[in-house]
Amino acid sequence: MVDMGMGGSVTSVSAMHSEVGVENALLEVRGLRKEYVTGRGRLQLFDGLSFTVQKGELLAIVGASGAGKSTLLHILGALDAPTRGALYFASIPLNTLNSRQAADFRNREVGYVWQFHYLLPEFTAAENVALPLLARGEARKSAEKKALAWLAEVGLADRAEHQAGELSGGEQQRVSLARALVTEPRMLLADEPTGDLDAETADRVFSLIQRVHASHGLTSILVTHNQELAGRCDRVLRLEAGHMEEDFAKTGKPQAGLSETRVI
Repeated sequence: MVDMGMGGSVTSVSAMHSEVGVENALLEVRGLRKEYVTGRGRLQLFDGLSFTVQKGELLAIVGASGAGKSTLLHILGALDAPTRGALYFASIPLNTLNSRQAADFRNREVGYVWQFHYLLPEFTAAENVALPLLARGEARKSAEKKALAWLAEVGLADRAEHQAGELSGGEQQRVSLARALVTEPRMLLADEPTGDLDAETADRVFSLIQRVHASHGLTSILVTHNQELAGRCDRVLRLEAGHMEEDFAKTGKPQAGLSETRVI
């Protein structure tokens, strides 16, 4: 149970998950809308977004800068809330979680990789990877053991004791990936994970994401400007003018005329 701080308690996210069961669609989005109030009025990023993400799917979300891709990713990971609409993770209604439930969900179900790695430069690679486990109360020895195992998984076993600031950009992003997955989440969210890397390093990092996605049975959502990398995902959604379009080129579904997309 999670203490609400008001003399009562609510069911934890993990307990809710055991109650509601698991459907084939790990993530379901229904009529999602996001807007902000600014000095000039209301700014609407998107409205009426509805789509599902299947378990085990590697999904790319593409679109122009400012289209709302990062904001959407934050909502999918319970870091932000929609203005309207519903969002379900394995049937758990994420938009109804309180702050403590949302934090529990993020810590246990979601791994995040950002364009900028946000590592602590004075900490070693192993210490950075262990931090999410220590934050949820795991014993230091166990957290360090898992951190070393994940650094080996991303090919950095020999760099475990190097400070993050001593690592190359590609190595830092691999440490970031290990940190995202050390908690064994079911969903990986990656926001421009190769955007700050040269082409060759970006290809290696993306290939690593593909490998761990498959080997660990992840459901992964990747926001990217890189059309070539997006094309290597299972499915591509395009966020444009506040709506979502699906690229049918990879699914083999019928296409209307010369168009390869449909509005969802």
